[in-house]
Amino acid sequence: MKQYTKEFSYNLRLAYPVILGMLGHTFVAFADNIMVGQLGTAELAAVSLGNSFVFIAMSLGIGFSTAITPLVAEADGAGNRADGKSALKHGLVLCTILGFSLFGIILLCKPLMYTMKQPEEVVRLAIPYLELVAFSLVPLIVFQAFKQFSEGLSQTKYPMYATIIANVVNITLNYLLIFGSFGFPKLGIVGAAIGTLASRFIMVGYIWFLLKQKKKFHDYVTGFNFKKIEKKVIRKIISLGFPSALQMFFEVAIFTAAIWLSGVLGKNAQAANQIALNLSSMTFMVGMGLSVAAMVRVGNQKGLQNFKELRRIAQSIFFLTLFLEIVFATIFLVGRHWLPTIYLDVDDLANQLDNTEVIVMAAKLLLVAAVFQISDGIQVVVLGALRGLQDVKIPTLITFIAYWLIGFPISYYLGLFTAYESTGIWLGLLAGLTASALMLYIRFNYLTKRLINTK
Repeated sequence: MKQYTKEFSYNLRLAYPVILGMLGHTFVAFADNIMVGQLGTAELAAVSLGNSFVFIAMSLGIGFSTAITPLVAEADGAGNRADGKSALKHGLVLCTILGFSLFGIILLCKPLMYTMKQPEEVVRLAIPYLELVAFSLVPLIVFQAFKQFSEGLSQTKYPMYATIIANVVNITLNYLLIFGSFGFPKLGIVGAAIGTLASRFIMVGYIWFLLKQKKKFHDYVTGFNFKKIEKKVIRKIISLGFPSALQMFFEVAIFTAAIWLSGVLGKNAQAANQIALNLSSMTFMVGMGLSVAAMVRVGNQKGLQNFKELRRIAQSIFFLTLFLEIVFATIFLVGRHWLPTIYLDVDDLANQLDNTEVIVMAAKLLLVAAVFQISDGIQVVVLGALRGLQDVKIPTLITFIAYWLIGFPISYYLGLFTAYESTGIWLGLLAGLTASALMLYIRFNYLTKRLINTK
C-alpha cells in the first residue's frame, strides 16, 4: 500500500486547485439556489428546470475541452512546446464555435419546456432565466480551453484564481439584483442569470490576462496565427474531444432526466431533487479534480513511455479517491436531515408546508446519494486515467450502456410506476454509476496490463 500512499500528497497538490476551480462552477449554482430558494419553491424549481438544459450543453462543452489536456500533457512530457501551443490554438477555435452552437441549440429547444409536463408556473419563470444563462456558455467554454491547457502543463492554480474572482462577482450581483438591494432593480431569478453571465465573461478575461502575464505561459497564449489552421490537429482534438463530450453528456443527461422525471411528480419533488443534486455535484467535483490529476499524470507517463509507473500512479489516485468518497458518504448520512434546510427559509410560515415536504424528500435522496458517492468518484477518476491514455471510444460505449441501458430504465420505472417515486429515480442513478465504475476499471486494468506486457 505504501507505493500508492506515498503519491497522495503530490496528487492532492495537483488536484486541489482543480477541485476548488470545479467547485467554483458548482458554487455559482449553489449561490443561485440558496438565494433563489428564499423566494419560494416555484422559483427554485424554475432555476432547476432552466439549468437542466444548460447543464446538458455545458457537459458537452466541458467534455469536449478535456481533449486539450492529454495533448498538452503528452507534449509537455516529451518537451515539445510547439505541439502544446498548437493544441491550445486549435482548441480555442473549436471551443468558441462549440459555445455559440450550443447557445443556438438551447434557444431552439426552449419550446420543449411546454411539452414536458412541468408545472406551468415553473416553466413561465424558467424561460427568461434560461435565455441569459444559455449565452453564458460561450465565455464558459472558451474559459475551459484555457483551463484545460493550463492543467495539461500541471499548472492547476491559475484557473482556480479565475473561478474565485468569478464567484465573488456572481454572489455580489445576485445579492444586488435578485432582492433589489441598495437601490438596484429587484429582478428575482433573472437577476441570478445576469450574475452568472457577467461572472463568466470576467472569468475568461481574467485567466487570459493572468496567463499572459506569466513568463512561462506568455509565448503559449500570445501570437496566435488563426489564419493557419491545421486539419490534422483539428481532427486529433475532435477525435478525442467528441467521445469525451459524449461521456460527460451521458452522465449529465441522466441526472437531467432525473430533474425532468421529478418535475412530473410535482414542484416539491423537483425542488428536493435540485437540493440533493446540488449537494452531490459539489462532492463530485472532488472526483473531477482527481480525474484531471489522473489525466495529467497518466498523459505525462504516456509521453515518457513508462507504463509500469503509469499504472502505479493511476492506482494511487484511485485509492485516494476511494478514501475521500467514504468520508463524503459519511457526511451525507449524518447530515441528511440538516443539509436541505440550508436551501430554504424554514421560518417562512406562508410556505412552511411545502418547505417541510421538500426537506423530508431531500433527506431520503441524500441517503441514496451517500451510497453512490463511492461509485461516482471511482468512475470519473478511472475515466480521467483512460483519457490520459487517449482511450476514449470504448469508454464512451461503456458510459452509454451504464447510464442509459441500465440506470435510466430503473429510474423511469421506480420513479413513475412505484411508491418509491423520487427515491426510485435516484436508485436508478446509483445502479448506473456503479455499473460505469466497474466496467471502466476493467477496461483500465486490461489496457495497462497489455501496454506493460507488450513493451
